[in-house]
Amino acid sequence: MAAVGLRLALFTDTYTPQVNGVARTLERLAAAVRARGGEVRVETVADPLAGTDGSAPWIVRRPSMPFWAYPQLRMAAPSHARVADDLAAWKPTLVHASTPFGVGIAGREAARMLGVPFVSSYHTSFPAYLRHYRLSALNSVAWPFLRWFHNSGRRTFAPSRMVADELEAQGFHGVRVWSRGVDPKRFDPRFRSAEMRAAMGAGPDDFVVAYVGRLAPEKGVHTAMEAMRTLMHEDTTGRVRFALAGDGPDEDKCRASAPGGAKTWFAGALSGETLSAFYASADAFVFPSLTETFGNVVLEAMASGLPVVAPDTGATLELANERTALTFKGADAGSLARQLARLRDDPELCAKLRERGREVAASRTWDSIWDGLLADYVAALSP
Repeated sequence: MAAVGLRLALFTDTYTPQVNGVARTLERLAAAVRARGGEVRVETVADPLAGTDGSAPWIVRRPSMPFWAYPQLRMAAPSHARVADDLAAWKPTLVHASTPFGVGIAGREAARMLGVPFVSSYHTSFPAYLRHYRLSALNSVAWPFLRWFHNSGRRTFAPSRMVADELEAQGFHGVRVWSRGVDPKRFDPRFRSAEMRAAMGAGPDDFVVAYVGRLAPEKGVHTAMEAMRTLMHEDTTGRVRFALAGDGPDEDKCRASAPGGAKTWFAGALSGETLSAFYASADAFVFPSLTETFGNVVLEAMASGLPVVAPDTGATLELANERTALTFKGADAGSLARQLARLRDDPELCAKLRERGREVAASRTWDSIWDGLLADYVAALSP
């Protein structure tokens, strides 16, 4: 679907070069709109890694500061009037906010001041994070605030049907599913590399379990570490390896408690063909998070030909369920270790899950997803 005539002002507090699922999805959105004949202006936070963005003058970075709990993420609260003045000169036809905080609120207010249609997207399950940190009492504040923000627009885009149902149950209006895709040119078994396996400390007969994501408590990374410690302890062959790609606030703690010493490898944040090779060079993928609204990395792992072990609850069940993956009970590290042991010991099971995962990934093309989102944009532009 063409985007000719669309002038999209996209407000986000995370964007490339930050490495996370939301940043990469929004970068793809901007590229898709521009490729289809539309124009995009990205309003986001200043980031020391971004330089001046001289090659992308349509990216506007507002002064920001590191978030105290996670310095890799940054926060900004730009002047609503200044943003509105800047947008008035650019003349957007649609404002899309992907965050309900500083930058997103500035976009919401600018759209209201200019009389431009406003839509939002829901990327992070804040109530799930509150449950994880045992702060569910704050739901009495969180849900009303999120309703106030998202219901001020014509659409709220959710990444999965499960999340959409939850939002509608909480009184959100105009909820639509904006799912995610995967690029088969970037994530494919053909990227498997002996050099990458050597970096992982693995030989041709070793069993490598991969994790890709932030090294943070809410991602369940410590559950994965405990499960891998159990798996390595019970393994009599000495051929189990654990490879993690990503960074985050708990990186030092994870390194200090790494199971098996040299049998665990921290690759750091990866991108491009290095990330492609990382996925494809492993033998299984562990996804321990209970707080996800979609799970982009699950789809990337499936496209790369990895059998997946994921929780038996949450939005990722739309991808990783009893047919397409092995599931483990909640945050139970023992349950996770047992499912990983099944994959280690059953090549036929691995082959079956690889095939089914690849089928799921093949059905998730980005073109069809952008067609659906642009159709919803067009509908939102109508009075």
